Amino acid sequence: MRIVFMGTPEFAVPSLEILVKNNRNVVMVVTQPDKPRGRGYRVSCCAVKECAQKYNIPVIQPEKIGSSEAVEQLRQLKPDLFVTCAFGQFLTRDVLNIPRLGTVNVHGSLLPKYRGAAPIQWAIINGEKKTGVTTMLTVLKMDAGDILLSKEININDDMTAGQLHDRMSILGAELLLDTIQRLEEGNITPIPQDEAEATYAPRIDRETGKINWDAPARAIHNLVRGTDPWPGAYSFLNGKRMRIWKTTVYDEEKISGEKPGTIIEVNKDGFIVQAGKGILNISEIQCDSGKRMKVEQYICGYKVKSGDCFGSE
Repeated sequence: MRIVFMGTPEFAVPSLEILVKNNRNVVMVVTQPDKPRGRGYRVSCCAVKECAQKYNIPVIQPEKIGSSEAVEQLRQLKPDLFVTCAFGQFLTRDVLNIPRLGTVNVHGSLLPKYRGAAPIQWAIINGEKKTGVTTMLTVLKMDAGDILLSKEININDDMTAGQLHDRMSILGAELLLDTIQRLEEGNITPIPQDEAEATYAPRIDRETGKINWDAPARAIHNLVRGTDPWPGAYSFLNGKRMRIWKTTVYDEEKISGEKPGTIIEVNKDGFIVQAGKGILNISEIQCDSGKRMKVEQYICGYKVKSGDCFGSE
């Protein structure tokens, strides 16, 4: 079977590697064009391209996968199957019509829930107790194709988006290999998605992490976890922007009478803060241009007292 793999970020690397290591015939890798990254804005390649180069797999990086040039390059490969995993571009009808067996996508949710760009983050932000990975047949509508296989994973109360991402990337690779094996055997039945059950996971941006202190303590805790490692949850304290990296729910229900966002106690374990409902303990923070640190380290150099309030700038 001749496979063309399409992917871009670190999440897709285990899926590419598992194909290579199991002697699958990956004839081409398609990924996003190189972009300036980091503080120096140096042009660098993405994780999938680096992986492809390690295994000496040819790479193309079209600005638009549906361009006539890209479509012709793909047709000439005479592929049996396309595999996509966090590729970052929509496939046009011309592209989808090329492979003999269609296109299999690895998606980081239990479809039809959390279609879209950021399913891992939103599952945590929304307080889900489980999520999973799905392989599906790609169609023109976003993440709406028939389901091939899926596998669940539990989300514990302290798991961050970064931790869940790493576990799900491995799970997705294993599911992809199983899916391809069963496609070859003719031992898989595509299942249409229930459109009535569909939910969406829009792209995350920097403002997603802004904390609304009127929200319940549990919701704020979930936002902190769901935006770690990027973009990070944040608020302002004494006029300074502060990222909040680690929290625990101190009390689910208690309301002290203080304005939401008010620090009601400062101790070595953190800031004890009133939320809209319940109380949150903040134990790890980071100021702009500073390093990530525990609150007990921060209060050695900065004065924070009960009555200080997190909020807008």
